[in-house]
Amino acid sequence: MNGSGEMTLAFELSALKALASPGTVFDDARRWTQYVGVISDQPTYVVTNFTRKNRIRQDFFSGPKGKAESLDSVRSQFDTDRHVFVGITDDDRELAEDHDWEFLHVEDAAEAADWTLASDDDGDDAGVEEDVRDDWP
Repeated sequence: MNGSGEMTLAFELSALKALASPGTVFDDARRWTQYVGVISDQPTYVVTNFTRKNRIRQDFFSGPKGKAESLDSVRSQFDTDRHVFVGITDDDRELAEDHDWEFLHVEDAAEAADWTLASDDDGDDAGVEEDVRDDWP
């Protein structure tokens, strides 16, 4: 592990939503990772809408697969020295460990990388207003 960007970093969608500026986080992570993407059990359109709204270009995402299958698929397709899964719950931790990924809680990741977590009060109010669109199909 020489810091050369030989890492695949996956965010669980809820962990990404817990960050104040997910797009900035992705841009920052690209400087020190090889690949970065989103893993979620949510339908593809939910992930796509969130990433599009936050101007996130991901190297991979779950698609119609579950998180376990996605972690295995990403690990086999993206050959890096490390595979790190950023999540929120104990289930996320167990899932990562069961599929040979390192686990990092979003709060620990935010502290280590100097990312800002969304506040419960400000983030929820702002996010609700942005999600309401009359012109969305």
